[in-house]
Amino acid sequence: MNKTYKITLTAMMIAIGTISSNLVAIPIGFTKVFPVQHFLNVLSAVLLGPYYAVAQAFCVSLIRNLMGTGSIFAFPGSMVGALLASLLFYKTRKIYFAFIGEVIGTGIFGAMLSYPIATLILGQKATLFGFIPLFIFSSFAGALLGLVILSIFLKKNAIPSNKIEIGRD
Repeated sequence: MNKTYKITLTAMMIAIGTISSNLVAIPIGFTKVFPVQHFLNVLSAVLLGPYYAVAQAFCVSLIRNLMGTGSIFAFPGSMVGALLASLLFYKTRKIYFAFIGEVIGTGIFGAMLSYPIATLILGQKATLFGFIPLFIFSSFAGALLGLVILSIFLKKNAIPSNKIEIGRD
């Protein structure tokens, strides 16, 4: 895959994430649950790699915050999830590891990184374990959709499958 193709696909994912943030974001407390971001993270982790996945997650988070449809917690959640999903996928070449990486990266590590932001920067009273269920719910729903879509694409030969496996041994 050449660089122009990867940049174009990343830009398209950023546009989808930005546009859909007006439609799918669910406010819960002082966070906004956005499963589309996790769907895009899994897609970009598998199709583009770690650099583009993290760049996509950062750009969508930034634009959502500038538009007022996101929260500051979008940065640690989406970027760590995209990175871990990419790294696990590229280590194993199995798409279900991208799913696992997104859920663990966002649901646990992203939630843990959001706790200091809430308490120190925003001055909000928060509990660490209050973030984890919200982040896991959002990332599980979106990453599962990404896993299903990628599995369908692979079975229909819509994406090159020479270095990607669904995960069955």
